[in-house]
Amino acid sequence: MAKNGKAMHSLPGAEDIYRRVLSNGIVILARPNFNSAAVTLSGYFTLGALAEPDDKLGLTDFVASALMRGTEKHSFDEIYNQLESVGASLGYDSGTHTTSFGGRSLAEDLPLLLRLLSDTLRTPIFPQAEVERLRAQLLTGLSMRAQDTADMADMTFDQIMYPGHPYSRPGDGWPETIQSITRDDMAAFHKAYCGPRGLVIAIVGGIEPKKAADAVERVLGGWKVEAQQSLPPLPTFTPNRQSVKRQIKIAGKSQADLVVGAVGVQRISPDYLAASLGNSILGQFGMMGRIGNEVREKSGLAYYAYSSLSAGVGPGAWTVSAGVNPSNVGKAVALVEKELTRFVRRGVSLDELSDSQANFIGRLPLSLESNGGVANAMLSIERYGLGLDYYREYEAMVRRVTMEDVLAAARKYIDPRRLGIAIAGP
Repeated sequence: MAKNGKAMHSLPGAEDIYRRVLSNGIVILARPNFNSAAVTLSGYFTLGALAEPDDKLGLTDFVASALMRGTEKHSFDEIYNQLESVGASLGYDSGTHTTSFGGRSLAEDLPLLLRLLSDTLRTPIFPQAEVERLRAQLLTGLSMRAQDTADMADMTFDQIMYPGHPYSRPGDGWPETIQSITRDDMAAFHKAYCGPRGLVIAIVGGIEPKKAADAVERVLGGWKVEAQQSLPPLPTFTPNRQSVKRQIKIAGKSQADLVVGAVGVQRISPDYLAASLGNSILGQFGMMGRIGNEVREKSGLAYYAYSSLSAGVGPGAWTVSAGVNPSNVGKAVALVEKELTRFVRRGVSLDELSDSQANFIGRLPLSLESNGGVANAMLSIERYGLGLDYYREYEAMVRRVTMEDVLAAARKYIDPRRLGIAIAGP
């Protein structure tokens, strides 16, 4: 890929990513794909759970879910009828730092998609009847979460590893906090944090980038929210001084789920790629890497076993997850701890690293084959300041990672004496 100029130019880069910043702060990213008659619209804005008070947890999720439920111009049914009439889609998803949106339509219907985006972003009215329907749905989801061993293990791990930190809080809240949220709370939260500053829009597909940006500017260029608030800063994270283990009992379950791990890397950290390659070797590559081989294949202790590395604005988590027979929980945890200790003491082999590097390089073009994949890549570039040529330089960056780099990253982020161990099951 790196040696073939034509293949390299199939990756997004500075020469074919069109970037425009509007006077109100909106950032537009666009890239053409005239092999597609459709366009993908993706983006994010600074409405995040970081701003929620403890007694209103789940507020961001509630607001994001309600944006499509009725506006000053259109009812819930009218919004969806307009989308369905042209085979388009649009939706929102909440997060800790931002709320994201995504949509798809034929290129000729992009103006309609943008008008509905603008309408739902700027003038939602949070109809009381729709709010109550949503509340019932959210409460049902929380009841299901309480009986899901994997969900509860993940949530317990966050509480263990991020004590007193916003990352310890569940994004979908608690039943009591969802019950306490009013329509006025939702409207006030939206008014405070939803605005053009921090809004990023990516458009990829069968349209000239400049025309796509012009279309956005016509619809959203005049949007101003003088009193738009910024999210509070992310508090400093203080790691645990020793390992912490917590078990949540859920009666009537035939499987226990466990999460073992540590607080990991930020996306902008220089050692992000080294940690990512290490994680692939530890519990992703092939049949779920070393963890899958040792805990599932060789020992037969787990129905599934893998590792994962989350990395975002703040310190993510580097974890091993497994589903096991309840009688095997102790053995599985001990074996995971043993593998993590081996990982940070001995590192990885040259063959393991080479295989993982080839996998990372080979799968990049596949991830960018779709309009949505390219849009998400451009959003990542913007959010983390990676540089417009990041994906053109990606292969060289991956190949520069050494065994010593992986070992250093493993030792930096995984301390077997300070692990979080969360278990949910009978």
